[in-house]
Amino acid sequence: MNEELIRLINIKKYYKVGAEVVKALQSVTMSVNRNEYVALMGASGSGKSTLMNIIGCLDTPTDGQYFLEGRDVSKLDDNQLAEIRNKKIGFVFQTFNLLPRSNALENVVLPLIYAGVSKDARIARGKEVLEQVHLIDRMTHKPNELSGGQRQRVAIARALVNRPSIILADEPTGNLDSKTSLEIMALFQEIHEAGNTIILVTHEEDIAKHAHRIIKLRDGLIESDHPNLQIHRLPTKLISAS
Repeated sequence: MNEELIRLINIKKYYKVGAEVVKALQSVTMSVNRNEYVALMGASGSGKSTLMNIIGCLDTPTDGQYFLEGRDVSKLDDNQLAEIRNKKIGFVFQTFNLLPRSNALENVVLPLIYAGVSKDARIARGKEVLEQVHLIDRMTHKPNELSGGQRQRVAIARALVNRPSIILADEPTGNLDSKTSLEIMALFQEIHEAGNTIILVTHEEDIAKHAHRIIKLRDGLIESDHPNLQIHRLPTKLISAS
């Protein structure tokens, strides 16, 4: 039986820009089950980034309800949202967002410091997730000593370290070449097969085809939502130390 992880009901998000009201999301209703692998697609201005920010508890809707693991998070205050982000959501960004003076292991364990985890437990868990992303041999390297693909794998390990309910990846291959993009998508495939729920935000058809379900947005509305019948499966041997 599929366990529902996310439910959005009539989510709307309006912004005031001068005298004009911009309707970034007009009325979005959707759900995501645990261990789904979903791609959110849409052109610039379609509402996909706004929807990602609401799912990631980085923003709140103007109207509507958002249930995460059965809890209505749409009306929570900033501190409550921050707690949910730290415990339930792992973020992977296009620009990696790594601390330049910290090595790979230090970057990975950062969320555990905020969570109050002891140093020994942090190091053990950090090594565990670096092993999972095939980067344990680079754990003492700083970001400027790593390739773009390696930096993104450090960012993915950091997203995994708190054992979140959702991995939210925003254009995770946007700064990578084609070969490295395939390595990162092979890694997401592995992470999904290990039991994680992944929501991938992309405007690239080739990247979306790795997901098991594709949701397309247009003008703040869901234009289509269907299973991907032609999933691009990748050999995991693609993931190297490059």
